[in-house]
Amino acid sequence: MADPRSAGAPTVLRVVLGKRLQDLREKAGLSFEQAAAALDVTHATIRRMEKAEVGLKLPYVEKLLATYGVTDEKEIEGFVSLAREANKPGWWHRFRDVLPEWFSAFVSLESEANLIRAYQPHYIPGLLQTEDYAAAVLKAGMPHASAMDIDRIVALRMERQSLLTRDNAPMLWVVMDETVLRRPIGGPKVMRDQVTRLMEATALPNVRLQIMPFAAGPHPAMYGPFHIFRFPIPELPDIAYAESLVGAVYFDQRNDVSQFLEALDRMCAQAAPAHTTEAILGGFRKEI
Repeated sequence: MADPRSAGAPTVLRVVLGKRLQDLREKAGLSFEQAAAALDVTHATIRRMEKAEVGLKLPYVEKLLATYGVTDEKEIEGFVSLAREANKPGWWHRFRDVLPEWFSAFVSLESEANLIRAYQPHYIPGLLQTEDYAAAVLKAGMPHASAMDIDRIVALRMERQSLLTRDNAPMLWVVMDETVLRRPIGGPKVMRDQVTRLMEATALPNVRLQIMPFAAGPHPAMYGPFHIFRFPIPELPDIAYAESLVGAVYFDQRNDVSQFLEALDRMCAQAAPAHTTEAILGGFRKEI
């Protein structure tokens, strides 16, 4: 996965295109230098294309396909069409004034995934937040942001949530720490409404929410929150995401991602079963 902190964070389609071009080059037995010679560019440019660190011009794609020995017209047109789509900005591009580059990659991955798994020890996951809860969280985390910027980020977050009810919606499976429910954010009404929203979400067939109670003791992911994305696209491996105050790290190496997966699997076994979540939430709502 290209470094999302670099300029022009890639969309998922650009990542797919880069990986497909890499496969073709390797099958053709060509080096970076040989591919670069065909375009009259440096070998570093070819590397950046394959890593989705730069956009791919259509003439470059066509020339590379010819260099790699691709002659089937349908296959060529498929690549060119993919390149056109990959170069289009995502729907979230209109929020670029408030959306950091490192997080635009997250939104792209989220939009294309068919399975999103997460552990959240601090606050309700963005895909399940109410507007008032989201605004309160953002104001606390971004104390210097203007009211207009907060409103824009909340609007982005609300629009992201539409993926849970679209056709072919992804499966969202979250383990959430009990701390999240006990930390008052935005006042009692905001918290009651937020817990109600979570209870409604548990009724969706593609949402599975588990609570990790204090009584469960220590668990494998006490170091912090993370997400894991899985895709219906063969070229894309599982990708894990971990966030900090100033950016994020994306992991796509199998050994790295497997550690996140193992930790989350252990936590799912340790947390309260999903079928008890609605009752647990109902109990918390009565306490607020």
